[in-house]
Amino acid sequence: MSILGGADPTEFAVAQWPPDFILPSGLLSGSFFSLTRSEDELSLVCEASLVPEGVQHQAGWAALKLHGPFDFALTGILTAVLNPLRDAGIGIFAVSTFDTDYVLVKRERLSEALTALKEAGHRLNG
Repeated sequence: MSILGGADPTEFAVAQWPPDFILPSGLLSGSFFSLTRSEDELSLVCEASLVPEGVQHQAGWAALKLHGPFDFALTGILTAVLNPLRDAGIGIFAVSTFDTDYVLVKRERLSEALTALKEAGHRLNG
């Protein structure tokens, strides 16, 4: 897995709007974003610096990219990463794409998260 932003991890935020909100296109930029709309909300994971003032959000996340692509028939991929983090008491926010998964952890807990993952046999690339 790798850290988005490398040695100086990019700070990400998870932001929320009403489900019918029309998102300004400027928010869909940066090195990584993930947009989800449901009947209850519109959520965006993006670089924290892009979130406008007054928007409900939680900042301070670092993103770990699991190296895929993973076959959809494989089971337990996220569990293998999330269990060591759970055991270390580290909360997460997970995002999946077609090819891979991203696990966000609070930046202040990143070092602990990486230690827990390494002790569980995971390898950090780059």
